[in-house]
Amino acid sequence: MITGGSTIVVPGELWSAWQWTPSIAGPLALTAAWYAIGVRALWRSAGVGHGVRRSQVACFAAGLLTLGIALLSPLDALAETLFSAHMVQHLLLMLVAAPLLALGEPLLPALWALPYRRCLALGRRWRASPRVRRAVWAAGDPLGVWLANLAVLWFWHLPGPYLAALGDERLHVLEHLSFLASAFLFWWVVFQPIGRRRLAHGGAVVYLALTLMQSGALGAILAFARTGWYSAHAAGAAAWHLTLLEDQQLAGLIMSVPASLVYIGVALALAAQWFILDPAPRRRGRLSPG
Repeated sequence: MITGGSTIVVPGELWSAWQWTPSIAGPLALTAAWYAIGVRALWRSAGVGHGVRRSQVACFAAGLLTLGIALLSPLDALAETLFSAHMVQHLLLMLVAAPLLALGEPLLPALWALPYRRCLALGRRWRASPRVRRAVWAAGDPLGVWLANLAVLWFWHLPGPYLAALGDERLHVLEHLSFLASAFLFWWVVFQPIGRRRLAHGGAVVYLALTLMQSGALGAILAFARTGWYSAHAAGAAAWHLTLLEDQQLAGLIMSVPASLVYIGVALALAAQWFILDPAPRRRGRLSPG
């Protein structure tokens, strides 16, 4: 159904709203192929499961599948109709696809997918370019990543930017890319197993707790608002027998509850790893003099 120049998906038409958009399906397929080529080359050299584990490959594949569900399934069409569905789409990008892609450790397979000479050229350029190294270093700074994640989340849920993106496909693509990129960096910092920027388990738990608080605050603001802010969804909400405000409140609850469960679940897993699976550092601390 088309109303006011925008397509509204009504309940009876939902499952026919699959969208095989080449600009989305193409990059997803190319990314999957690139990763698969890199993993194959790596495993042929180092052995299956070395460099990148089978579980990491499964995580990356699941992340790409999640992106397909978020951006090509009827959910994408429903997201143009209901703000609450749009919130589900955003959370799939930030809290499902992004952490799965980060767990897939894509950098190493991406390098192994390149021709050998190109890898050598990149290595020489990396060693000869301190500016590039500083830029990459800055991109992984935990505080900067946290602030960027916060800014992206709040900016795109302000009524002005949100409605502008809803009405402009290029802005909409930018919105989704910024959600995915900032969330990927966030989870990369959380899961980073090595390096000087690695967060200790306790630091990662605090990192997640701070994110949980600001995400929950945004969800609460949406859920307890007394007026609906996203007027472009009024007709769509009515088609699904909701008021504009009810649709917004449902979106706030979705952001508050499922999102909180993800952050809490990951924090508990890291805490369990810290306290149960890796007690050696604390034993050394207790036995050290002073």
